[in-house]
Amino acid sequence: MTKKKVQPEEQEEIKDIKQEEVVEENTQSEAEETQAEETSPEEVLEQQLQEQKDKYIRLSAEFDNYRRRTLKEKMELTKSAGEGVIVGILPVIDDIERAIAAMGTSEEASSIKEGVDLIYSKMKDFLKKNGVSELGNVGDEFNTDLHEALTKIPAPAEELKGKVVDVIQKGYTLNEKVIRFAKVVIGE
Repeated sequence: MTKKKVQPEEQEEIKDIKQEEVVEENTQSEAEETQAEETSPEEVLEQQLQEQKDKYIRLSAEFDNYRRRTLKEKMELTKSAGEGVIVGILPVIDDIERAIAAMGTSEEASSIKEGVDLIYSKMKDFLKKNGVSELGNVGDEFNTDLHEALTKIPAPAEELKGKVVDVIQKGYTLNEKVIRFAKVVIGE
């Protein structure tokens, strides 16, 4: 790599440019110093007071947001606190529904059927009081957020295309949150 020789005229121009930069920096620093000297102690205190007020307002807002967020989290926890118990009860309800269907209209077990129906209605009332609702009825529009499609069959009627044709297992929601998806058969 070869070095280019700098002409004496170019050297003088470079020195002039450097001197101008130094002069500009000196004038800027002098201006800042005079501006600092011009501010009175009252103005300095006023500035500090404004800064402290700003910090206080921001801290207060941050704490308020924190309080709201924790209250919201606590409310959500209390809403879904019994979710584990309710999910454990759902298979029992399924068994009761199967027992009712198996008993059918038999006259021999009419008193037993009445007892099972009574237990079933009490369980349904308990779930309803705790915010549980059923999902998956025949004829509902298929929704992947609520239903789990097990299979597709040819629709028995034109209006059942893309809709639930049969419910294999009911789904349930707890306070608008799906705790068990409905297992369904879809018509196509």
